[in-house]
Amino acid sequence: MQPLKGITVVTLEHAIAAPFATRQLADLGARVIKIERPGSGDFARSYDQRVRGLASHFVWTNRSKESLTLDVKHPEAAKVLERLVLEKADVVVQNLAPGAAARLGMGYEQLSRRKPGLIVCDISGYGDDPVNPGPYRDKKAYDLLIQSEAGFVSVTGTPDEPCKAGPSIADIAAGMYAYTNILAALMQRSQTGKGQRIDISMLEALAEWTSYPLYYAFEGAAPPPRTGASHATIYPYGPFPAGDGGTVMLGLQNEREWLSFCEKVLLQPALANDPRFTANFKRVAEREALRRIIVDAFSTLTAAQVVQRLEQAQIANAQVNTMAEVWAHPQLQARGRWTEVGSPQGPLPAMLPPGSWPEGPRMDPVPGLGQHTDTILAELGYGTADIEALHAAQAV
Repeated sequence: MQPLKGITVVTLEHAIAAPFATRQLADLGARVIKIERPGSGDFARSYDQRVRGLASHFVWTNRSKESLTLDVKHPEAAKVLERLVLEKADVVVQNLAPGAAARLGMGYEQLSRRKPGLIVCDISGYGDDPVNPGPYRDKKAYDLLIQSEAGFVSVTGTPDEPCKAGPSIADIAAGMYAYTNILAALMQRSQTGKGQRIDISMLEALAEWTSYPLYYAFEGAAPPPRTGASHATIYPYGPFPAGDGGTVMLGLQNEREWLSFCEKVLLQPALANDPRFTANFKRVAEREALRRIIVDAFSTLTAAQVVQRLEQAQIANAQVNTMAEVWAHPQLQARGRWTEVGSPQGPLPAMLPPGSWPEGPRMDPVPGLGQHTDTILAELGYGTADIEALHAAQAV
């Protein structure tokens, strides 16, 4: 049995953070009812058309959900939303602007008085605590902006230019903390019968993930330098060119591996005792000199030959795969990590969520906009004429 089967989540969500959190709840078997704006829906639906006409972000974060279109500012639609939450929901998730959910009557204080067991998870850029709102509470927060505010960008990139992470790492971090906090709240409710409010801040989520550089720069010390794909404080650790134009990613973690690297990969055993390189902090300080030695040693080898030596020496290494190579990755194929989900454009490949799933996770279709509206309304007791009237009034 899927562990969250029987749990219903109603979500006022858009973009990535909240949809990623609720998709994972759906993976565990929860029923997730996604409230979308009539006509346009979650604005992530229109980010691109890369997946057979569907948006890549939307396909990734919205499988196994039901789409209910409601104009939540329309009084009749507001009644539908209220009934849905009070009659069906165990969890409400939203990442609207701070205060917007409360204005719609969807704030925890308003709902918990009528349904004490309800769990409400609010996701925002900078947190939404009425007692301690902070000066940034109402500041707009997009992924790039949070990556910058959290210091992530300042330690990512090259010496000449900072860079953001390719994926939406701030949204992902917030979504993961929302997901795990909701699971914990459900466990607590099973013991106490009481719900709670969860306040997730994108800034706080990514600042936690940036904590190694924070501690490295403790009490005003210099932060780790930007070193591209190389590690800022361990060396050699990063990409190195081979003689055939290929790139090999490798990493050393200890002195035993340094000895093996010199003897079996570089074929220069005496280098292990070179006083410039006899400890990691020395190799970091002399990284340019050491890099020249490594690049020169690799210049007569193909990338495949370098990898062969690294494997023989038991030195960690990896390919710098393209997206196409990840789709075809032999390890993902061998472990059976790919399946299919339905969508308005037919079956699409989907990666199984990480972890072991004896009975399999829920992997249902990506919904079309408003696909489940009439079914959910009927479930709430609306008759055919009532549903037609709501459509005519453009409430749904």
